Amino acid sequence: MMMHEELYDFLKRRRSVGSLRWFLEEPDPPTPLPLTPLQEYLQKLLEMKMLSSDQFDNLEKHTQWGIDFVEKYTKFVKERSEIELNYARQIRNLSKKYQPKKKEEDDNKYTWCRAFHSTLNELNDYAGQHELIAENMTSQIIAELTRYAQDIKTERKAHFHDGRKAQQQVEASWKQLESCKRKFERDCKEADRAQQYFEKLDADINVTKADVEKARQQAQMRHQMASDSKNEYSSCLQKFNQEQNEHYYTIIPNIFQKIQAMEEKRIERMGGSLKTFAEVDRQILPIIGKCLDGITQVAESIEPKNDSSQVIESYKSGFEPPGDVEFEDYGQAMKRTVSETSLTNSRSDNKADRSSKGKSKTLWPFIKKNKGSNPEDFSHLPPEQRRKKLQAKIDDINKDVQKEMDQRDALTKMKEVYVKNPQMGDPNSVDPRLAEIAHNIEKLQAEAQKFEGWLAEVEGRMPVKSDPPKRTSVLYETQNSTPPTNNNCAQDRESPDGSYTEEPSSEVQSKVQPETAESGDEFDDADEEMLPTIGTCKALYPFEGANEGTISVVEGELLYVIEEDKGDGWTRVRRNEEEEGYVPTSYVEVFLDSNAKGAITYI
Repeated sequence: MMMHEELYDFLKRRRSVGSLRWFLEEPDPPTPLPLTPLQEYLQKLLEMKMLSSDQFDNLEKHTQWGIDFVEKYTKFVKERSEIELNYARQIRNLSKKYQPKKKEEDDNKYTWCRAFHSTLNELNDYAGQHELIAENMTSQIIAELTRYAQDIKTERKAHFHDGRKAQQQVEASWKQLESCKRKFERDCKEADRAQQYFEKLDADINVTKADVEKARQQAQMRHQMASDSKNEYSSCLQKFNQEQNEHYYTIIPNIFQKIQAMEEKRIERMGGSLKTFAEVDRQILPIIGKCLDGITQVAESIEPKNDSSQVIESYKSGFEPPGDVEFEDYGQAMKRTVSETSLTNSRSDNKADRSSKGKSKTLWPFIKKNKGSNPEDFSHLPPEQRRKKLQAKIDDINKDVQKEMDQRDALTKMKEVYVKNPQMGDPNSVDPRLAEIAHNIEKLQAEAQKFEGWLAEVEGRMPVKSDPPKRTSVLYETQNSTPPTNNNCAQDRESPDGSYTEEPSSEVQSKVQPETAESGDEFDDADEEMLPTIGTCKALYPFEGANEGTISVVEGELLYVIEEDKGDGWTRVRRNEEEEGYVPTSYVEVFLDSNAKGAITYI
């Protein structure tokens, strides 16, 4: 109560009803009065209030700047990720651009070409690691920081909302205190005037007693109002002090601590993101090192001598070097004799011998290459190159024969299944296709024998004309001989210039007995290697697979295709590493890979 009376006396001396702020901010008063403890307390409260308001503004600016920095760093990482993706895309395009074309596949026989192709593959893996950098940065940094920025914005908004709400509450309490104080001051002045008026009337002898009594009652009423205002002001002041103390010592510090924790968490998250930025690069360094080691290893595996030997082997002609040219002495009537390997034609007058040998021979260093279409027997090539081409052609024909035989075996199995289960199909419907395949096999075998005859000629293993050739293909057996056919197999071909006699061949061809499927174990694939998958298929209908070699499927089941339909109506599928077999092609919908061969349509 003493503090309140002291405040009232102070305000009364100052003759001011304004706020204490005016007095405390008044510059250089002419006669400064010493501050009482209450004045010092109020001044401290005002300073704390101004400080709190200012710090809220500063903290709001600082935290917003921190969030802007997080978004700025997120944008930086995003641009770095785009750079990595563009770099990886350019590396992949470069590797693809220099990949060998089909016409360059023969270059793989040279170690330096294989080393370069391996380098391109390693470079492709190298590009994949940079794509991994971009992917990890996007998932581990960009996505995390973007989500965190939204969370921290929401948290920051809540903290400053609480702070402003607490600030508004204490300001409203301060205004209420000011209102109570002004009312108390006003009531005190009214009570003072009423007391003075009562004392004036009481001293005046001309005033009636009733007027004096009335003035006395008015003064007492005013004093009572002042006392009530004093109590109300005291209550408001006590309430304000309590709320203000709670505001500055509890609410505001808690809010500041939350803002501080939020800011420290943001800074910690920034540090973690910077660390992740480095770790993403560090994680791929071992794999990039392996890629570079692979390039180094293939570079060290280059064998110059082996490559030069490959060149020699590729372009070796097989011709014998020509013999020495003998001296011709025109001073004497001597005939010039020339060996068969000389550089010029024989000028011997022995025309009978020259005619017996057929046409004159042009030796291999001076043979002119035929600019037109190449002959079927590759006679335009040197012997060694011709031998290689003929052998490659024979191998291709043998592969085609084996493919036809596989189709024949599949159709034979299918026919046997139809015989055992007539409800699945008519066995006689397979016969036209079997006849067609048998004709194709016979045609391919005849063509193979033709090329084998030319190969035997090149290798010097052709028999004399009186003996039939005994060289046959290794892929099929001879069942019985057939009359010789005109296969244009020239047995009496001469030099590589392409000249040969038109004498028909007496070579006997053998007719091949088609292979038949052995009884039992018709679908036994135990000894075969596991075939690679060439696509997938979806079962359209359920299939029980009761017969041996088949596999049961349910409608809608997805399976791997390992062998497409070869015209026999069956497709070979695999469920897992241990379950595979045949299913009717009409029961499934097949999706072959883009690099797999298309299905063959049979009529």
